[in-house]
Amino acid sequence: MKDAVVYYGDSSQVNAIDHKNYAEFLKHTEKKQELPGFDEEYLDIVDYILKITHRIWEEKGIGVIYDTYANNCLVHSGDSTSTGVSGVIANTLMTLHAFPDRRLMAEDVVWSEDSPGVFLSSHRILSTGTNLGDSNFGPATGKKVYFRTIADCACTKNKIFEEWLVRDNLWIVQQLGLNPWELAAKMAAGQPAKQVYGRDECMEGQFLPEVYRAKDSSVGEQVLELLNEVYNRKLINRICDFYADNAVVHSICNQDQIGHDEIQGAVISLLSSFPNARMIVDRVTCNDSADGSWHVSARWRLRGLHEGIGMYGAPTGKPVEILGITQYRFENGKIVEAWEIYDGLDVMRQLCLGEQPATEA
Repeated sequence: MKDAVVYYGDSSQVNAIDHKNYAEFLKHTEKKQELPGFDEEYLDIVDYILKITHRIWEEKGIGVIYDTYANNCLVHSGDSTSTGVSGVIANTLMTLHAFPDRRLMAEDVVWSEDSPGVFLSSHRILSTGTNLGDSNFGPATGKKVYFRTIADCACTKNKIFEEWLVRDNLWIVQQLGLNPWELAAKMAAGQPAKQVYGRDECMEGQFLPEVYRAKDSSVGEQVLELLNEVYNRKLINRICDFYADNAVVHSICNQDQIGHDEIQGAVISLLSSFPNARMIVDRVTCNDSADGSWHVSARWRLRGLHEGIGMYGAPTGKPVEILGITQYRFENGKIVEAWEIYDGLDVMRQLCLGEQPATEA
């Protein structure tokens, strides 16, 4: 936890989404933020992210990727990383082949300027689409789906040079009517078990999990303390200290937890699968809002062994790394709403690695 970094963005420098649809957002013409090296048409970092996303996906301007992604960009997804703009092009084309009518509705963009001219955006998207083409999930089903994605993008001089992408693929395959475990086993077939170089858990040897206390009352420090207390020290009761009584958490597979009891139950179900896992917080990004609320995005990794019975079934002993992003909305010092996204299907794939494929009789 001590390596985590908290950044803040000044909301007065951008035009906030504020539930506007894309056509309404385009009516903004005032340029409030300097974007050195970016194309002049972009008014601010939120404007940049929304416009390039719409042009690439909904206008089918795939080549905009060449103008807005660095040639050697890194894209992190699940427990894997790809390199190069060609992979971004290929994955975009394949996704649009599978879901040609995909619509991407921006729900929020949390951002900061990390250093002069270098920006980080955390873009939460609700997508809809119809599975009209074959995909890596299998043959086209003709079924309609909706799902959330959060993409953290680091960019400078009009180019995204690193991206962390989390998508609720488990909910997609459930809507397509597929068996997630069978699909995960197919995706893992022929791949070796993950190499483990050291046991990664919340305890360091015989030392108990580190205690982290917020340095001040800021929302960024509160999130650091919350994640360490709950996921590393397993103090699930601390959820009551950080969440409002009627808080809502939107989690994967279209599940909503309302109130302390349900939020605590969902956390326990995840941690019971990985009871000694270590939560590593890579980044916390914070924006104030005109209505007095705070919008916060935390990118994290949960690393450990599948050694307990929980939401991922009987323990396999396999090592797992979960890349996740959670966005929070704070009001009056408490979390009132959160969106927690990670790829549950990729977790299943990791749990199937190294298994011998089933042979037909």
